[in-house]
Amino acid sequence: METIDIVMNGLMERYTERVPDVKKITHAMQAAGMIYTQADIENDHVAFRTLGIPNLGIASFEKIFLKLGYTKKDFYHFEAKKIDAFWYAPPSEAYPRIFVSELRIGDLSENAQNIIKKYTDAIKSDPVDDIDLNDGYAIDNFLHSPLWQIPTWADYEALQAESEYAAWVIYNRYYLNHYTISVHNLPLGFDDIYKFNEFLEGIGIKLNNAGGKVKVSPDNGLLQSSTVAEMIDAEFADGSTHRISGSYVEFAERKVLPQFKNIPDDEIKRMHRREGFESNNADKIFESTFSSQTTR
Repeated sequence: METIDIVMNGLMERYTERVPDVKKITHAMQAAGMIYTQADIENDHVAFRTLGIPNLGIASFEKIFLKLGYTKKDFYHFEAKKIDAFWYAPPSEAYPRIFVSELRIGDLSENAQNIIKKYTDAIKSDPVDDIDLNDGYAIDNFLHSPLWQIPTWADYEALQAESEYAAWVIYNRYYLNHYTISVHNLPLGFDDIYKFNEFLEGIGIKLNNAGGKVKVSPDNGLLQSSTVAEMIDAEFADGSTHRISGSYVEFAERKVLPQFKNIPDDEIKRMHRREGFESNNADKIFESTFSSQTTR
């Protein structure tokens, strides 16, 4: 098996165990005749969250996927949320795009910075440099291993009050934040994100409504929606257990680009559709893990 396949399989296996909505949606899609197996779903992209501090963040994390053949693409800046991000194009259409974001730690209050550094200061060198990046199982193990200690509930709450993104990362670390179903490649009648959202709500899925249930790019070429994050029972360093946001599922519809509108449907490839991401869409998708969504 290729290294990249080992890594992707490992990510999806743990993510699926942790996010019950994944199986719920897949089983409902099977029952509706949309797909036969999970493998019939095209994964548009997967996303990770990181902390922008020395030896961590995007500069460290991206080494893994650049080694696996990914190409670094566009930069995104989220001023209010204090987040920066890049997306990465896969080595072939068989693999998902990757979206990696990073919290601008220096933009947080001194108290929040000190809390984060309390957990991360022990990391004196880039941990990715110690991985054999030719070994898919070593990469998989790294992505699911803690790099710092579990936080106390008091520290988590303090971060949550200032940056819900910071709180999410300090507890969840490099767990897969979400995977994305490519709605445009589903059978006719379900290949429209508005109709697919109706299907999802019909099976009891709660959708993120920040900025509307469907987030639309200015060119109308990229339409996205997402579930509200699963709540997980999290045990903290002080021995207490609390319900906090875990991961979620996203859905994307990429329209065919105007110059390819005359291509027959059965000949349309990924290269013919709207590529990349949209900062305004992503800004609202981030909120899938925020309490404004999980508590409504």
